[in-house]
Amino acid sequence: MKLKDLGWNEFFKESFNDLWKEGIIPGRIFSEQRGEYKIQTEAGILSCRISGKLRLSFDQGGEVPAVGDFVMVAPRADEGSGTIHNILSRKTKLSRKIAGEVTREQVMVTNIDYVFIVMALNNDFNIKRLDRYLIVAWESGAIPVVLLTKADLCIDLAEKLEEVQNSALGVMVHAVSTVIPIGIDTVKEYIKPGTTTALIGSSGVGKSTLINAILGEEVQKVEGLRDDDRGRHTSTYRSIFSLKDGGLIVDTPGMRELQLWTGEEGIIGTYEDIKAIAKNCRFKDCQHKKEPGCAINEALDEGILVAERLESYKKLQKELLYIEGKQKEIERAMNKKQTRLTSKIKA
Repeated sequence: MKLKDLGWNEFFKESFNDLWKEGIIPGRIFSEQRGEYKIQTEAGILSCRISGKLRLSFDQGGEVPAVGDFVMVAPRADEGSGTIHNILSRKTKLSRKIAGEVTREQVMVTNIDYVFIVMALNNDFNIKRLDRYLIVAWESGAIPVVLLTKADLCIDLAEKLEEVQNSALGVMVHAVSTVIPIGIDTVKEYIKPGTTTALIGSSGVGKSTLINAILGEEVQKVEGLRDDDRGRHTSTYRSIFSLKDGGLIVDTPGMRELQLWTGEEGIIGTYEDIKAIAKNCRFKDCQHKKEPGCAINEALDEGILVAERLESYKKLQKELLYIEGKQKEIERAMNKKQTRLTSKIKA
């Protein structure tokens, strides 16, 4: 594949030129399993490991390579392998907080142009969860698109489409089905040569089935339906696939929970309606409780804004403030550690 087919452009070229060393070539991470990275280069696919120097940088807050990254590789063409020495600057980044109590970022995929948020129209349908995915998608810098799968199983399609459109303001929403099929050609129109699209969603919503339909071949194994019409979780790691007519698509494992990592831009994009209404409050520091001239309360009384949506907004804001506080604690601890190390070296 040519670099331009991988999404290479002047942005990445500039970053590469700044770091270039003899014997180093650019490539893009197509998958990662247990520390082994499959890197697509113009010379073919290489199985690569991280250099010791790059690994040491992780302890100092350095970025860990992720699927979608353009990297600088020292190839061993005769072995079909190589070593990753640097990660090029990222154009976009889709990330979340890792599951559990530990406060750490998990980068799911980088350098994407579109995020397909996949939600099934049967048992998986959940607007509050969709709001979380929208925040993550907007925060990534890529363009979110909502795909509602299993349209053939939905008996109230028009109502659910309206519900999603009222929540996903400014976002394109498409109902799709791989059984009938519905909407597959519309989805393909987003995936142009040189672009990268990632699919995210819960387990069993049909991401792997949808990718097979888009590619026109079975590249991802799909298990049969369970008794509740939900597909079984099949993807266990992130992978990039290329379309015959150009364009790249990323499958990601289904998520049982989605904890936010950052979200200032995502909150603005997802709750643009609430932000717009709040600008009309009499006081700039309005808490939207019992203050006179509160535009939010007026919107609630007039039915312009639904109380449940406002509560979701407040809850997610609190979650983001908590995560931000934890991040600052970690940053302070790392700075203290770095200061101690520097003092020892000088001594």
